[in-house]
Amino acid sequence: MAVEAANNALRDVPLDKVRKLFFASTSMPFSDRQNAAVIAEALSLPRNLFCADIGGSLKSGLSALRQALESGENAVVVAAEKRAAKPASAQEMSFGDGAAAFGVGDSELLAEYLGAYSVSVDMTDHYRERDSKYGYYLEDRWIRDEGYLKLIPESIAGLLKQAGVAGGAIDHVVMVGPDLSARKKISSQCDLSVNALGDDLYDVCGDTGSAHPLVLLAYTIENASPGQLILVSGFAQGCESMLFRVADDVGRCKNYSGITNSLAQAKPSDDYVRYLSFSNALDLDWGIRAERDNRTAHSVFYRKRDAVTSFMGGHCTLCNTKQFPQSRVCVNPDCRALDTQVAEPFKDKKSYVKSFTKDWLAHCYNPPFVYGNVEFEGGGFVMMEIVEAEDQELGVGTPLKMTFRIKDRDAQRAYHRYFWKAAVVAE
Repeated sequence: MAVEAANNALRDVPLDKVRKLFFASTSMPFSDRQNAAVIAEALSLPRNLFCADIGGSLKSGLSALRQALESGENAVVVAAEKRAAKPASAQEMSFGDGAAAFGVGDSELLAEYLGAYSVSVDMTDHYRERDSKYGYYLEDRWIRDEGYLKLIPESIAGLLKQAGVAGGAIDHVVMVGPDLSARKKISSQCDLSVNALGDDLYDVCGDTGSAHPLVLLAYTIENASPGQLILVSGFAQGCESMLFRVADDVGRCKNYSGITNSLAQAKPSDDYVRYLSFSNALDLDWGIRAERDNRTAHSVFYRKRDAVTSFMGGHCTLCNTKQFPQSRVCVNPDCRALDTQVAEPFKDKKSYVKSFTKDWLAHCYNPPFVYGNVEFEGGGFVMMEIVEAEDQELGVGTPLKMTFRIKDRDAQRAYHRYFWKAAVVAE
């Protein structure tokens, strides 16, 4: 999700200009492997990039955004969350998985950063110990009365005073954490207009944790008008509040897939067992085909990571043939030139189904296992997995797009591998 969001955010940005990447989450795949570096390589960002993982709090998404904005350099900020919830718990009903990303710089702005104000207090509304899978949540009234209604107003009031802006001048108010009743009380305390309160999107995507303030900020910018002021606050061991002014060129939002478009592509499901399986909350018997050693050859992966993680192919400078993977010898039988290839990115190329098959016997977490020959615009063919084809009628010529996914899991060593898959383009 992080790669998908960041790739979209950087669509019009020269990658060689990006200097920093901040990744925020409380559910990072790896505790002791830099997750931001994986994202950076998947995006083909420069090798001399500064990367940082930021976690430990649900306000880490806003903290990462603030650090990037105040660094004074071109950066990308991405927050993504896939939190575990106990089956039948209240959190299972409210949690959502999601990601949002922003490109940060001083040109082609969609919104101008006007300042931020932090309140840091060790107020425990929930916690999760290092080795625990699930969090422990305290009583709602305690969180509301001692947390939301005291710490959020303090942060908002401090920001408005610092920026010299009256509460009534704010056009859009984004508050992550409290319910509508509490948000109205906070608005009254801070002289904010109740009409400025935005949709928290909990009903359509759930609470996406540290990513949610960025999800709502992106959604608000998409639907805002030039010159409007947006105040966003995220609660967690205090509160982080930030203020933005919508830029004149905000109409460019339509060039990005955005939150609105992502929500419109939702595919509802009422299969609870399938949900538990996808959430790793249910240990299913996958049969003897799943009984194999999935050990990763890390030395080979390191040498081939440009192809595996960045999906970088080759381009013959002699005959103009594109191929994946890149090799010393051109695959064109009429060329077969040696050492004439340069790197050719494949992840953003338009692609189409050339051939496909559905395998109901292969080990697959979401059967059937669909794969086939994918043709890339401008040249190049790759035999690869095809996903998101459940409700689509596949055929030769069906448009596809590349998406970064988990390729396989090594349960014995608690490691999973990533690769790119071909996703059916939603109609």
